[in-house]
Amino acid sequence: MGHPPTVDYQPPLRWYSHLWRYVLAVGIGLVVWVPVMEAQSEDAPALFWLDLGLGIGVFVLVWWRRRWPMTIAVLAVLATPLSSLAGGAITLATVSLATRRRWWQVVVIGVLSLVMTWVYYQVQPVSDTDPAWLVSLFSVLAVAASLGWGMFIGSRRELIWTLRQRAEEAEAERDLRASQARSNERERIAREMHDVLAHRISQISMHAGALTFRDDLTADEMRASAGVIREKAHEALTDLRGVLGVLRDGSGAILTGPQPTYEDVGALVAELRGEGAQITVDGDLPPDVAVPQAVGRTIFRIVQEGTTNARKHAPGATIRIRIAGDLDDGVEVEIRNGLGFGPTATPGAGLGLVGLAERAELAGGRLTHGIESGTFVLRAWLPWSG
Repeated sequence: MGHPPTVDYQPPLRWYSHLWRYVLAVGIGLVVWVPVMEAQSEDAPALFWLDLGLGIGVFVLVWWRRRWPMTIAVLAVLATPLSSLAGGAITLATVSLATRRRWWQVVVIGVLSLVMTWVYYQVQPVSDTDPAWLVSLFSVLAVAASLGWGMFIGSRRELIWTLRQRAEEAEAERDLRASQARSNERERIAREMHDVLAHRISQISMHAGALTFRDDLTADEMRASAGVIREKAHEALTDLRGVLGVLRDGSGAILTGPQPTYEDVGALVAELRGEGAQITVDGDLPPDVAVPQAVGRTIFRIVQEGTTNARKHAPGATIRIRIAGDLDDGVEVEIRNGLGFGPTATPGAGLGLVGLAERAELAGGRLTHGIESGTFVLRAWLPWSG
């Protein structure tokens, strides 16, 4: 795995960051220059002023060490033989370059620094009392320490940057999952509200429509029809409270009554027949195997929405329901009804079939609908283990 671009993990330097770096560099430069300063002023005054001027120039030059790290480091190191004062600035440029951790650059600067240090001892009026091996060892250790410290700083910066990136990515992924969870929950609640309330409201609409067009009803028949409308309205309110209860409780623990299953399909058909619907039911599900609750709930909603649509768009048409399948091939639900004779008077959002298709997909199945030989057909397939 390669390193990220250096600019990504190099922190921006504020004024106080620049200040303490330059103060430290000046201190290092003075420590190196003071031992040779007197010898320069007495034996080589020109070298004294060259050391001072070049040292100041290198201090100015290292300001751009981040923009052109290799170029600045090479120029600074080349000034080593002629300027003791520049020692701190040279160290700053070397450490800054090493934070990039490009091995070829580190090796080049390391070798160049050792060569220029040897030239320094040949040019400057330094004491020859120390043995050559000790001077060489000190030079190697100084250069290695500068480069090693720079590489450590660069590694630490990259580690911190990587951890920060991972934390930000984890937070973004957490927010995305939370958003997706909220979206999925809204879609689920929207399907439940549509499937439950559309059925109830359609019943109310049809009974109210019958009262509108029938002018031969007696007072008792009018009261009976109004009672049915009131009962269906109460059922719709009860179902609505159940869905709103889930919305109010974030844990989703509030539910008014159990969710419908496949066993409730018979009661639904009986209720519709009691309201005058003509429905035939056929099927050959395995009699000795219980239908899984999730599959049964989806079957119930498909039958509920399918019959609601049939009664809404083709009132009076015979509805044929077929539920068949086995453990290997899954369950197929088919609802057929004749076409209506014009637009329905009951308003709708057109989301019922969309919601059913989503239900089927979530259960691992599929749902199709269309007109076949003058008959509207709603067909769904669900895996048995859905």
